[in-house]
Amino acid sequence: MTKDPYLFSARVYDRLFESMNKGLRLAGLRLYRPAAGMNILDVGCGTGVHLELYQRYQCDLFGLDSSAAMLEVAHRRLGNTAKLELGNAARMSYEANMFDLILCMLTVHEMNPEMRTATIQEMKRVLKAGGRMIIIDFNPGPVQALQGWIPKIIITLSELAAGREHYKSYRHFMSHGGLDSLFEMNGLKFEKKYVLAGGTFAACLAG
Repeated sequence: MTKDPYLFSARVYDRLFESMNKGLRLAGLRLYRPAAGMNILDVGCGTGVHLELYQRYQCDLFGLDSSAAMLEVAHRRLGNTAKLELGNAARMSYEANMFDLILCMLTVHEMNPEMRTATIQEMKRVLKAGGRMIIIDFNPGPVQALQGWIPKIIITLSELAAGREHYKSYRHFMSHGGLDSLFEMNGLKFEKKYVLAGGTFAACLAG
C-alpha cells in the first residue's frame, strides 16, 4: 500500500499555505463564475477549502483526492455539502460528460508525466460539452524581480521538503513548459489566463 504523503501535514496544510493560496482561488473564480445547479468537480480537492468557496453558488459539489488524510479534513469542513471520493485522478469513476466545471489547483505538477497526461484526458472525458476547466499551477516564468523571487524561493523549498519523487515531478513540469505545454499536448485551448505573484503562478480557463 502506498504511503499517504500528506499523512502528517494534512491538519496543518491550510495554516501553512492558505494565505498564499487564497488569492489563487479567487483568481480562478474571476476567470469563471458558475451558475446555480452546475456539477462542479475539484480534482485534487485536498482539504476542501476550494470547494468551500463554491458553496455559495448552489451547485452540486464533488471532490476527488488520493490522500485519505486530506479528505478527512475536507469531510469535517464540508460535511454533506459535497460528495468526496478517495481515488486516482488518472482513472476516475465518474461517468463521461458529467461535470459543467472542473477545478484543479496545484495538483498536476505533483504527478509524473504519464499520470499528468492521463489525468488531463480523464478530465476531458468527464467534462460536459461546453463545460469549462479552471487549472491553477506553478508557472515556469519569467519571474519578476522582488515580487516574484520571494514566492519562488518559498515554492522551491516547499517542493524540496515534499520529498524526492515529488520534487522530481515538479522539476519535470517546470522544465517542460508548465501548463502551456500541457495544454498544447492534450488539445486544450486557453480562453483566459492570469499570470500571478510576479510570474510564479498561472490560473487558466480552458474549454
